[in-house]
Amino acid sequence: MTRSIYLLSPRQLSPETIAVAFAKTSRSPESFREIAAELNDAESAKFHEKWVVGYGHASVAEHAVLHIAFENVSRLAIECIESNRLASYTEKSTRYQKWNPNSFYTPPCIAASQHNDLYQLACVKLFETYQKSLAPLKAWVESRHPRHDGESESKYDGRIRSKYVDNCRYLLPASSLANVGMTANARVIENAIRKMLSHPLQEVREIGEEVKRVALGETPTLVKYADRVPYLADVQNRKSEIPKSQNPKSQTSSSWIQLTDYDQDGEEKFLAAFLYRFGGMSFEEALEAVKRMNDDQRTALAHDALGGLDKYDAPIRELEHLTYTFDVVMDQGAYFELKRHRLMTQTPQRLTADLGWATPAAFEFANFRSEYESAMQIAAEAYHTLAADFPEEASYVIPNAFNRRVLMTLNLRQAFALCELRTTPGAHFAVRRITAKMYEMIRDVHPLLSKFIRCGERPRSEEIEKDFFVRTQ
Repeated sequence: MTRSIYLLSPRQLSPETIAVAFAKTSRSPESFREIAAELNDAESAKFHEKWVVGYGHASVAEHAVLHIAFENVSRLAIECIESNRLASYTEKSTRYQKWNPNSFYTPPCIAASQHNDLYQLACVKLFETYQKSLAPLKAWVESRHPRHDGESESKYDGRIRSKYVDNCRYLLPASSLANVGMTANARVIENAIRKMLSHPLQEVREIGEEVKRVALGETPTLVKYADRVPYLADVQNRKSEIPKSQNPKSQTSSSWIQLTDYDQDGEEKFLAAFLYRFGGMSFEEALEAVKRMNDDQRTALAHDALGGLDKYDAPIRELEHLTYTFDVVMDQGAYFELKRHRLMTQTPQRLTADLGWATPAAFEFANFRSEYESAMQIAAEAYHTLAADFPEEASYVIPNAFNRRVLMTLNLRQAFALCELRTTPGAHFAVRRITAKMYEMIRDVHPLLSKFIRCGERPRSEEIEKDFFVRTQ
């Protein structure tokens, strides 16, 4: 028979019909085109009611893909929207766009409270300081990166914009409104809706209702049972007996990043997995073979596995058998970059003012540090007042500069991608500092394999901190 590869186009078929066409091939000898030609939306809905809903064959829903546009949602809400591992996102960048004044979200509960004036004052102050910081920081960047001969003003601003906006963005609060595009299959969207409807923030719950409404227009069967999950809603409130740090900021001064767990025999495990893949032996036999090797033999085997990597090659999946857990104190702006690496497991703590804030050196050099620090102090005081009555909603007033703790568990293959991408000169300096340190810590415990991570010649984390920060906490 002749090979045939073609599209089932969403321009011709609904997402639910495409999902049924793919699902039916498991029991039908007909071609996908023939199956699809026999379907309509009503028959597709009946199929999904029976097999996806009735019998729990949820994987069928993965063939129905939706593209959802979110506009004017807060950056705090985006954390929940983008928390789905198997989805794709593109959001309004704080690095390349300039934010408009007053484009921030106000939670209804705060708006109706005695704290509304305080909240408005803090957010307005942050946006005003952000706007005022653009000109002096741009002038400072221009003094270090002069305009090229014949370079137009627009092209010049495009070339240097991220260099000053990268710093100014530290002033933007979590209430800032942004746009984000999401592409995901119906199974992911159903779970995303459930998470949003179970979220402690009213804004996120309202977004969940809107997502369900628009998704029902394309996938009327696959998401119609998405609803609030009592377990998810309740687990967030079971905090009465959880002990809290008495002085959380004191813990960050000398230990802003810790490698809390890793596979101590990880290098042997990887080499054994490599032998297992190609050697036709059990893993126990492969591990014993590696243990009998001398250092030269292990080095040669590691080179066989990883030495052929070219610039854009992804390493083999056997690296995924090694894992690392990092406890990191990072500023909110850095977290917004790192959360995009959703294949790793991330546990962020609530965004608060308890761990202090970072001050980029650019504010010092541009003679704008006092205004910057004043805005941070106003935000911190507003947060503490708001948190007494609204512990969740108080996070909206926290700017990107403030620190939060994030627990991250990732495998070595993910570490290759993370460290190689986020230590490049074009990456944000806060993320470069973190990923450079992660690389250094991995190198210390697994020197044989980490030498194949293609970032070892780049600046160390201490150098990045010295060059870009006057304060990190």
